Amino acid sequence: MWDNAPLLRSIANALFVFSVCAVLYGAAYYATHLPGLFPLHSVRLSAAPQRVDAAEVLQVVRNEVHGNFFTVDIERLRQSLEKLPWVRNVSIRREFPQRLAVRLEEHQALARWNNNALVNRQGEIFAANIEQALPRFTGQDGAAADVAQHYAQFSQQVAALDLQVAQLALSPRHAWQLRLSNGMVLELGREDMQQRLARFVEVYPYSLAAIQSKVKFVDLRYRNGFAVSGLTKQS
Repeated sequence: MWDNAPLLRSIANALFVFSVCAVLYGAAYYATHLPGLFPLHSVRLSAAPQRVDAAEVLQVVRNEVHGNFFTVDIERLRQSLEKLPWVRNVSIRREFPQRLAVRLEEHQALARWNNNALVNRQGEIFAANIEQALPRFTGQDGAAADVAQHYAQFSQQVAALDLQVAQLALSPRHAWQLRLSNGMVLELGREDMQQRLARFVEVYPYSLAAIQSKVKFVDLRYRNGFAVSGLTKQS
């Protein structure tokens, strides 16, 4: 090999190129990690938050943003922001040469969950304070997405009666029960829930609409009809 001049030149050239690249990389790494070079001057929110406390966002930024444009730990900042109430998701990108752009996705509350939490429109449980009147969901841990999905289906069905679903419960045995905005409770059972509710919606205007204020409970788990209970006496 040592008497092969072309091969030796190729090896020498390769080592030279590698050395130059290593020196350039080291210089670039050193330069980008200098605290006074490429300092961060601002963090920009893509939109003003609706429910997230802007002061809490600012405090997280002050606590977590260290280093310069290249060395700031974006992942750590993202994780810290996602711990704030009402924050569902955070995306961060660098805007050369001295700014970070932050986009906050906020939870959109759909209902209250088991009286101690909230459910968003994706069926995810989260903790936050809200004074707004919301439907109430009840169910086992892990069932929130299923309840939210059925809520959308049931709501669409009873909307034809100018009613809303005020409460929706899924029992440990997977039986469904809903309370309408007029106070009427519907027992749907564990199967054919939409078909049973559709049958109720079809006959409601001709049967229970006139006495809806006096009906407390309707059992829809019958094959060819339904049972009404809790009728109050007329005065």
